[in-house]
Amino acid sequence: MKNLGRISHFLGMHVSNTSQGLHLSQAAYATQILQRAGMSACKPISSPIPTKLVTETDTSSLALSTADSDLFRHLIGSLQYLIVTRPDITFTVNRLCQHMHCPQQSDFKLLKRLLRYLKGTLYFGIPITATDLQLHAYSDSDWAGDPADRKSTTGYCAFLGSNLISWQVKKQKTVARSSTEAEYRALATATTDIIWLRRLLKEFSIPTSAPTVLLCDNISSIALANNPIFRARTKHIEIDFHFVRECIKNKLITVSYIHTVDQLADLFTKPLSIPRFQFLRDKLHISEANVSLHLKFHIITQRAT
Repeated sequence: MKNLGRISHFLGMHVSNTSQGLHLSQAAYATQILQRAGMSACKPISSPIPTKLVTETDTSSLALSTADSDLFRHLIGSLQYLIVTRPDITFTVNRLCQHMHCPQQSDFKLLKRLLRYLKGTLYFGIPITATDLQLHAYSDSDWAGDPADRKSTTGYCAFLGSNLISWQVKKQKTVARSSTEAEYRALATATTDIIWLRRLLKEFSIPTSAPTVLLCDNISSIALANNPIFRARTKHIEIDFHFVRECIKNKLITVSYIHTVDQLADLFTKPLSIPRFQFLRDKLHISEANVSLHLKFHIITQRAT
């Protein structure tokens, strides 16, 4: 083993040393994506996705040519690695990935909007600071949010102290018949990740004896999780019901209520207005590191190895 000194680059990520700790970003990698798309000189925009999306039933949206389809898939594949340090674009990338098999012009326009957003936020990333080691998480769902098939989207994020360490956007496999069902399936998905994180922390000798707080903004799903009575209207989510109930009983998690305004996982489930998007982005501590202009130039010109 060798001591190579302070870390500066790792797997395409730039690690900046700040007064609070470390800051992870992928400015050089994002710049390369913009260059491949021919959008290095594009005008920046304030949000990665509009609040109103074009649906597949819109006949004005036409299929892309073969060359544009290949470029679309290539860029989306690159963006999937960029979300390692950019949770703020995870929902948009997930949305675009659902149309890789047959992209349309509306999908390519959405991709260009995302790239314009990246242009204005090249140096954004996630910080790692000295904090307590208490694990807590947020779970949310956008019930029937996809107008094409009416499936819901699960959003989840976990913090270790004040550091964002895990997040996920996932389209649910089946159509939820109620908002309670959609939120409860999101709870089950978040619980599986919490169990994995708790085991990982245990391997690092970090105590996890107390239950992990899982915050949800749906009162009905919280009542269902804490109520051992199994009702006829919830038989179709029986497996998720028993799984979450068992985790609560074993004191692995505790499900608590949080107001929708403070639900950080809301950023991972639906398109948001610019003020709401920026508010949640700040709450997730996705920001630009305080580095000098010289260092910024070095980040851009540095090729990922």
